[in-house]
Amino acid sequence: MRQSLARLAKAAPTRKTLRPDPMALLPPIPLYRRLLRAHRKHLPSDMRVLGDEYVKAEFRAHRKVDNPAHLIGFLSEWQMYAQKIEGDSWVGEKLDQGKLAKLSDEQIHQLYELMQSIEKHRKGE
Repeated sequence: MRQSLARLAKAAPTRKTLRPDPMALLPPIPLYRRLLRAHRKHLPSDMRVLGDEYVKAEFRAHRKVDNPAHLIGFLSEWQMYAQKIEGDSWVGEKLDQGKLAKLSDEQIHQLYELMQSIEKHRKGE
């Protein structure tokens, strides 16, 4: 995963446009640390435990991914998530319908399981 990111960083575009440059992607390990730090600072302890477990599982599952497009998508989504957690803009936010439509059946099932886990946790089960 690190080699793929290094190649992507070297191939950064040099053209000038009116649009602002996209935010630079953090490498996987600093992003992972940032996510856990954001959970520690900005989430209640019960939500932190669930969030930390989920982040750890996702990063473990994607450890050996070599597809650059997949890596960019994975890292950029987690980086946006970190920014939302740090800015508290996630409270009450609903899932974007465009992103929901792009999810595979397996991802929808995983999201549903996450929702059930959160509901169980809220009820104190």
